[in-house]
Amino acid sequence: MVRCHGPTFDLHKGRHLLGVRLVFVTKYRREVFTAPTRTYCDEIMRDACASFDIVLVELNGEDDHVHLLVNIPPKIALRVLVNSLAGDSARHLRKEYDALWSRSSYAGSAGGANLATIRAYIQGQDRPTG
Repeated sequence: MVRCHGPTFDLHKGRHLLGVRLVFVTKYRREVFTAPTRTYCDEIMRDACASFDIVLVELNGEDDHVHLLVNIPPKIALRVLVNSLAGDSARHLRKEYDALWSRSSYAGSAGGANLATIRAYIQGQDRPTG
């Protein structure tokens, strides 16, 4: 990947990708994730990203939120992606939780920060172990 002004350009695929950091917070910041449920949530989010042909750069979080760093092509509406990620994960995890996610989420362009810095921040999350 080559860093240009703003988006990332993938020389191998010849397309522009926008680096975006997404944060999903559990409703009322409840600490609902254990290691198995986070692993399951991760699988759901990876599958959703793959269905949109989105590059998932990093995925991690703590017991009350999830961070993703993704590279999305301009043809994908960010709101559609966010709704799909939240909806798919909530639908699959609904067996355990009535309302998983808060109604709000965070999406920020990674264009202003070094992607390695954002990736290191996400990797540094205190992932649930129990």
